[in-house]
Amino acid sequence: MSTTEVKPSAAKNPKKARNPSLGPKKDLKKKKKKTKKSKAPAFDDNTVERNDQSDGEEQQPASGSEQLTFFLKQLESAIGVRVSALELDPIKDKCVVELSEKLDQNVSNLGEHIKMCCGSSWRETLCEGEAIEGKVDPGNPAVLVVSSSALRSLELLRGLNSLTKQCPALKLFSKHLKVEEQVTLLKKRVNIGSGTPSRIKKLIDIEALGLSRLDMIVLDLHTDVKGFSLFTLPQVRDEFWDLYKTCFHQRVLEGSLRICLYGPMPAAPKLKNNKKQRQNQD
Repeated sequence: MSTTEVKPSAAKNPKKARNPSLGPKKDLKKKKKKTKKSKAPAFDDNTVERNDQSDGEEQQPASGSEQLTFFLKQLESAIGVRVSALELDPIKDKCVVELSEKLDQNVSNLGEHIKMCCGSSWRETLCEGEAIEGKVDPGNPAVLVVSSSALRSLELLRGLNSLTKQCPALKLFSKHLKVEEQVTLLKKRVNIGSGTPSRIKKLIDIEALGLSRLDMIVLDLHTDVKGFSLFTLPQVRDEFWDLYKTCFHQRVLEGSLRICLYGPMPAAPKLKNNKKQRQNQD
């Protein structure tokens, strides 16, 4: 008997059966790629111009009254201390230092800013290195620079090199520095100190660092790589306000101590405010 070979038909051929479905899938993939390309963000000249304007607004120096308002809000939100109008009125024009707008508020210009804040007596106050009995006691700086970290304190000290050749500025932070070493250095004349809140307060508490000559505290508003500053880094923020409330606040109210906010103040969240305003209008 002759056997007839049965050839698979085109309909039963698996390769041929899959072919019709492959074409549309390829088309779909191509369409998806096209849609992705169409969704890519494009920046026009107007967008760049708007970004430049917003950056410029953040860098503009704030007036003395704006800085005072900012500081008082930080004070109230952090430790619940509210300065009354009666307390504020005698000191509102002099408690916050208004820096020159001609100089940027960066590390290299810090020395020049402090020099101008001290007026005509800047050389006697900041540069001379000999203690004067009854007038300039050892361990009593005229200026304290407070920042969020030891590294930042060192950076700011480099900006003060021109003022500290005769009388070196004192490092007031804990990294690689023992309290005993700092106590020894504070037995000499100190014009400028730069450090972190916790170590500054510790040296004040043990009566190694004096405040009888202190005229100005410079509060560094610089933000680190993570966006934190002296007022926002959680633990440091608490330590600073503890230091301020304990050692500085009463002196500010008495008018014997000035505050210098150094660096750009955080910009107000304008977009959120605009949304709230629109909701209120609706």
